[in-house]
Amino acid sequence: MSIHEHNYPYKTIHDFHSHSHFGWDRSIEPITEVESGQIVNYEIIEASNGQFTKNSTPEDVANIDFNEVNPVSGPVYVKGAMPGDTLEIEMLDFRQLDWGWTAIIPGFGLLSETFIKPEIKIFDLKDRNRAEFLHGIDFFIKPFPGTMGVALEEPGLHGIVPPRQNGGNMDIRHLVKGTKLYLPVFVEGALFSIGDTHAAQGDGEVCGTAIEASMETTIKFTLHKGKTIQEPRYEIPGPPTPEADSQGYFVTTGQGPDLYQASQKAISYMIEHLIDVYGLKDSEAYMLCSISVDLRINEIVNAPNYLVSAFLPNSIFK
Repeated sequence: MSIHEHNYPYKTIHDFHSHSHFGWDRSIEPITEVESGQIVNYEIIEASNGQFTKNSTPEDVANIDFNEVNPVSGPVYVKGAMPGDTLEIEMLDFRQLDWGWTAIIPGFGLLSETFIKPEIKIFDLKDRNRAEFLHGIDFFIKPFPGTMGVALEEPGLHGIVPPRQNGGNMDIRHLVKGTKLYLPVFVEGALFSIGDTHAAQGDGEVCGTAIEASMETTIKFTLHKGKTIQEPRYEIPGPPTPEADSQGYFVTTGQGPDLYQASQKAISYMIEHLIDVYGLKDSEAYMLCSISVDLRINEIVNAPNYLVSAFLPNSIFK
C-alpha cells in the first residue's frame, strides 16, 4: 500500500529549526494536529543541529554547544489522545540520506575517562545499503530515529538527553522501517516529538554518538483508546539483524558487580581486539564499536557478578 493511501491529508513538517525544541514540556504549543491513522513526513536535522558539516574537524567537536544538541520536532497533538491511552508510532520510511558523522565528545560516552580528545569521522551515505568506515570495513545502513516521545505528566522542562518513561532519547536501533513503537499517553493530545535520526548504530551507542544523519522520516499515528502501558514497548516484524548474523561474530565479555563497569570492560577488550587484529587506532576502534558492536546482558541473576558481551559482526570486514 502506498503511504499516501489513507483517510486524512498527508502532512509534511518542513523547516525543522522553527518547529524544534530541546526538552519535554507539556506547556509547549503543538505545531500541528493529527487524527489517529494519519501519516506525517518529517524533515529531520542531525543531532548537532547544524553545528557540524561535511568538513568539520575535531576542533568543531571541542567547541560544540550542548544547548543545541539533539533537537526534536514537535510537539504534534493527536486528537482524542488522553492520559491512560497508548500511542502507536509505525515507522514507514526513511529517505534522502547524504552524509553523516560520528564523534568522540570529551566527557561523554561509555569510556569518557579513557578517550579525552575530540574526534570526528564523516561518512558518505549515498549508497543506501552500506557505507565505508575504513578501507576493508563497511557498516550496514539501517536508518532509525534515536529520539521519540510524548510529553510527561509532570510540569516543567525535562532534559532531552536521557531516556524516560515517555520514550525520549532511547536510541533503540531496531526501530527501523516496518517496526512499531508504543508510547504511554500522559497528557491530552499526547504531544509527540521526534528527532535524532541515525544511519547506523550498535546496541549501546558506546562512544555517545551513532552515525548521526539528517533525513526524511515518515511515520503513522494510531491511537489505542483505553489501552494503558507504563513505559514504551516496540514490535519488530522479523529477525532484528539478519545482515549482521550472516557470517557470525567475534565476542568479548566483561564481568563484575556493576553492569556499567562490566560493559566498559567488554568494550575495552573489543577495542584491544580491533587494534591487535585489524590495526585500527584506538579512537577508530571506539567509534566502530559505537556504530557496529552490540552490547548484550548475558547474566544478571548470579550475584554478586553480572556478565555483559560485546558482539562484533564479522560481516563488516571484507
